[in-house]
Amino acid sequence: MGRKIAYVVSRFPTIAETFILYEILELERLGLQVEIFPLIRQNEPVKHAEVEKLAKRIHYNQILSVSTIAAQIYWLFNNPRNYLEAWWRAISGNFSSPKFLTRALVVVPLAARFARQMQALSVEHVHAHWATHPTLAAYVIRQLTGLSYTFTAHAHDIYVERPMLKEKIQEAESVVTISDYNKELLQQLYGESAAEKIVVIHCGIDPTVFQPRAKPRSSEQFTIICVASLKDYKGHPYLIEACAQLKAEGVRFRCILVGDGQDRSEIEAQISQLGLSEQVLLLGFQPRNRVNELLSEADVMVLPSIITGTGKKEGIPVALMEALAIELPVVTTAISGIPELIEDGKTGLLVPERDARALAAALLKLYRSSELGSRLAAAGRSKVLEDFNLYIKFFKLVL
Repeated sequence: MGRKIAYVVSRFPTIAETFILYEILELERLGLQVEIFPLIRQNEPVKHAEVEKLAKRIHYNQILSVSTIAAQIYWLFNNPRNYLEAWWRAISGNFSSPKFLTRALVVVPLAARFARQMQALSVEHVHAHWATHPTLAAYVIRQLTGLSYTFTAHAHDIYVERPMLKEKIQEAESVVTISDYNKELLQQLYGESAAEKIVVIHCGIDPTVFQPRAKPRSSEQFTIICVASLKDYKGHPYLIEACAQLKAEGVRFRCILVGDGQDRSEIEAQISQLGLSEQVLLLGFQPRNRVNELLSEADVMVLPSIITGTGKKEGIPVALMEALAIELPVVTTAISGIPELIEDGKTGLLVPERDARALAAALLKLYRSSELGSRLAAAGRSKVLEDFNLYIKFFKLVL
């Protein structure tokens, strides 16, 4: 094995962050050894089979454990100045946000434990996913050990609350972000010195896994699929409203929702209220092979994402890349970094956010013209292979 690095993540494994799993697997294919440090142990009923390949290198820790307490004692006696300074910076830097402050009180001791483990494992570098709590852990680890760190900024981790983000960027070796939109935002917030550290590397898909689907649409039933967690910023209610309009137009269709989340009960109630129980199906989370099958059987992928009142919004959803990679046309909203992937009328159809009528109109276009869908999907796959390819992404990152 080559260089040994550590990944600090919020949770692992989690079906909603599949892109992190495949990022790690690709780094290992390129010769790096990755040790994984989740802040929270995630137990989900659905897991990707590939997680087992990494099981021995996932380091779970508990806040109330002998090893975590021992790590605090070790740093207090062996590096008291930096240990206490890490606490001071974490508390003062997060003091304005009760939520972030509470979590910092957990992150700092866990980071101290991670630091001891990383020393024992001879880790050479730390990478954190998400600019919030995982990057705070990487920041503390640097304070204690001197290990360099980088981090990836995605979406609401820089859109909503940003405690200590300026300091995290200053201390980082470099910062990866997944869109030009994000880089411009960070440059506006923190100036040219921050921008000089930022490299844009799009999330990517494995083109050997997501191949063009074999069969074109043959059924009279129009199949819509949405692969997304059932969370407010994903905009499911607007898709369901659009489905009601399709039903009123006499379209024979089904809409498959793949994913789960805290908004499930509200979505179920809306489906029932609009009389769509026979047309709209909730399948919950599914493993990747089943998602591939469902995408291959669909006529269009829809992601009706919105910007919420609290500022939550998408980065560039990997689900859209996966759909385009198999030559499935997509309909989505023109927010944040999405237009970097979807060019309206060329690689997909863009509609305004929170506009169920426009969403329904776009779906009707694809329902009435399979030729349009085929043209958009072919151009979409070419765009993904050129700019959102997992192999190209890591060639850029590693070299």
